[in-house]
Amino acid sequence: MSEAAFPASAERRALEVVRDYLSLMKLRVVLLLDAVAVGAMMPAAHGWPKPLAVLGVVLGGTLAAAGAHAINCWFDRDIDAEMSRTRHRPIPAGRIPGWHALVMGIVLNVLAVAILATLANLAAALLALLGTLIYVFVYTIWLKRSTPQNIVIGGAAGAIPPLVGWAAVTGGVDLTALSLFLLIFFWTPPHFWALAQIIRRDYEHAHVPMLPVVAGDAATKRRSLVYAVLTLGVSVVPFLTHAVNVVYLAGALVLGVGLVAACVMDLAAAGWTSRVFRYSLVYMAGVFLLLAIGSFPL
Repeated sequence: MSEAAFPASAERRALEVVRDYLSLMKLRVVLLLDAVAVGAMMPAAHGWPKPLAVLGVVLGGTLAAAGAHAINCWFDRDIDAEMSRTRHRPIPAGRIPGWHALVMGIVLNVLAVAILATLANLAAALLALLGTLIYVFVYTIWLKRSTPQNIVIGGAAGAIPPLVGWAAVTGGVDLTALSLFLLIFFWTPPHFWALAQIIRRDYEHAHVPMLPVVAGDAATKRRSLVYAVLTLGVSVVPFLTHAVNVVYLAGALVLGVGLVAACVMDLAAAGWTSRVFRYSLVYMAGVFLLLAIGSFPL
C-alpha cells in the first residue's frame, strides 16, 4: 500500500466518525421541528418575524432537539441493539461510547438555552429546555418502556417547538400557540402508530409496549382515526383567533380531511398503513407552510 493511501484512509475514517456523531442528532427529525417552530413565528408576528429571533430559534431549536435525541440514543442503547432498524446505530454497534452521547446531549442543550435566551428571550429558552426534559425524562426514561400510551403523553415533547417559536416573537403563549401545540400533540399518534405498525416485530422483540404490540393493529387504527379527527378540529383554531387568513383555513381543512380519510381507508382496506405514515409527514409540512402563507393579510 502506498503512503498516499494512508491519509486518504484516515480522512475517510474521520468522515465516518463525524457522520456517526451527527446521526445521534437525528437531523431529519430536527429539520421538521425547526420548520414548525419557524412556521409558528410568522402568525405570531403577523408577517415576517425579526431575523435575529429566527436565527435564535433555528440554532437553539436545532441544538436542543439534537441534544435530546443524543440523550435518547444513550438511554435506549440496549433496546436499539435488539431492533433490526436501530442495531446498526453507532452506539449499539460499538462505534461510539454511550457516555459520549450523554455528554453531547447535555452540552448541546446548555448551548441551546444560552443561544435562545440571548437571541430571542428567556421564555423561548425555557420552553425549549422543557421540551428536552419531557422527551428525556417523561417519554424516554419513564413511559416508553412502561405503557402503550407512551407516544401519546410523551408526544408533548415534539409539540413544544411551535410554543418556542411563538414565545420568541411575543414573549409568551396564548390560545393560538396552544392550538398549534395541540395540533402536533393530536397528530403524533396517527403518525407514530403507523410507523409502529410497520415495524411492530422490532418492538415485540425489544419488549417495548407500543400500542400495536399491546392492543393489535385494528385497535391502533381506530384510535389513530380519533386523533386524526381531533387534529382536524384543532387545526381551525388559528383562523378563529384571527391569527391567519382564509387561505390557511381552506388548506388546513383539505389537508385535515385527507388525514382523516387516510385513517378511514387504513381501517377499511389493507396496505394503507404506510400511506398514512407518509401522508402524515406531508400533512404536517403543509399545515405549517399554510400557517406561514396565511399570516399575511389578503
